[in-house]
Amino acid sequence: MFDGARPGELVESGPPRITLRNAFAHPFDSAIAAARTCYAPRLISPEEITDKQRLNIGAATFYSGHHTVYQHAHFEFGLENVSRQFVWSFLHAHPFYNSEQQSQRYVRLDRAQAYVPPTSLFFDEKSKEFYEAAIARAWNYYRELSSLLIADARAILNDIWHIGPMSHAKRLQKIERSAEKRAIEIARYVLPVAAFTTMVHTISGIVLHRLWRMSAASDTPSEARAVIGAMVAHIKEIDAQFFDRFGTEPLEELPEWKNTQLNVNAGEGFAREFDAKLKGKTSRLVDYSPNAVRVMAESYRAVTGLTESQCKDLEAIDRLLNPARNLYRLETLNVGVHAPIMRALQHANYTFAKKISHTADSQDQRHRMVPGSRPLLTLADTREPDYITPMLLKANLRAKEIYDRAMHDAWSAKNQLLDRGVSPEIALYLLPNAKSIRLYESGSLLHLIHKWTMRTCFNAQEEIYQASMDELAQLREVHPELTRYIGPPCHIRASITTPICTEGSHFCGIKVWLDFPNITRRI
Repeated sequence: MFDGARPGELVESGPPRITLRNAFAHPFDSAIAAARTCYAPRLISPEEITDKQRLNIGAATFYSGHHTVYQHAHFEFGLENVSRQFVWSFLHAHPFYNSEQQSQRYVRLDRAQAYVPPTSLFFDEKSKEFYEAAIARAWNYYRELSSLLIADARAILNDIWHIGPMSHAKRLQKIERSAEKRAIEIARYVLPVAAFTTMVHTISGIVLHRLWRMSAASDTPSEARAVIGAMVAHIKEIDAQFFDRFGTEPLEELPEWKNTQLNVNAGEGFAREFDAKLKGKTSRLVDYSPNAVRVMAESYRAVTGLTESQCKDLEAIDRLLNPARNLYRLETLNVGVHAPIMRALQHANYTFAKKISHTADSQDQRHRMVPGSRPLLTLADTREPDYITPMLLKANLRAKEIYDRAMHDAWSAKNQLLDRGVSPEIALYLLPNAKSIRLYESGSLLHLIHKWTMRTCFNAQEEIYQASMDELAQLREVHPELTRYIGPPCHIRASITTPICTEGSHFCGIKVWLDFPNITRRI
């Protein structure tokens, strides 16, 4: 029995399972046909492509960088037995994909299932046992916190929804389910980033080429090579020439790793310096377009053919942002980039420094049009525990004690593996979801407004909600003209249209629109 594990409990692991769910039948010929169509008086079909065209046009387009023809083919994969560390560090670290991923917020993870590297390649048998024991121990903490936090969550939800002894049984059941979800949402912070996840993942052909080429460009190069290699193998079974004609093998030497020795054990210094710059905020505005209001107003006039005398700056801004005057603001389809006047919001940009947990940032990075510069954890590791503590834990002394112990154990296990000579790539899989991630994030007002609309809702993940509120408060300081009509859907829609809340049966129970942004979130 491993230290801290249940008697007889084993960590379930195994190689990644990659399935090809949907694909283009002839991706390479489709690309060549698309290229030929550019210079033909008619539409060219894949069936018309010859060997000579495959050779000449294929090389001419690929090696000269005309890659859009390889973007038409898309491939839908099913991914199982891949780690959340791999997904965060590599698979979701770029904007050109679509994923539907298993949620740790809402799916109870009863079994310890995690990435365990092959012994012969990465560590000896004793180190592997130590690694698995640390994972099993983290799952024990998860189970303990899941049970311990339900009562606290239930009490808060009962108060919000005015639940009493005479409440209907269905309302009581709904509160119980919600309390359980809140409990596992917080308990998941102790799970290791090695934890398995499952997803449907769709990418274009050119993105798959790039992922294969760049598979060493993350904290998880071994896992990335295995997963992306399996994807490439599936496509070769359909159409080998889509890859074999170009030989885009993974790059071996990347600039990020050339000065690795200079960064070993430098994480504490970087963390202290970064945190000092935050000045107590979750997210701090560090740069912005100073003439945003003027430029957006001029852009609006350029779209609508108006002079300044016909439409002053503040009038233009009101026409853009006021949901009572601009129906695009009420759309849940996020049509901003398709709406001619809304493109004016692309010209105002804001950059934030922020600090959130690994698990929160895994959600935050899904806002792909607000890209971030995220750390390579293997170059910014800390010997001391460095983690985020959710709000619900701070109010429960027993739960907080268990949580802090889980954090200490996770860092201790990681450090002991490093001391045994295990590579950082492998040891860092033991870090918990709570691990602090420090990053810089930038976006145009158009895409930030979408993010702020979604993430200032009380149903949003706690840390991303707090970061979004910090960002809005600082926007209010530099550009107060822009913030009146920015907030959660209920704030935007109130007194204009119905339903006020777009969450349906998931309504948080609080009339946020009556006092936004001053109302306090409780859970």
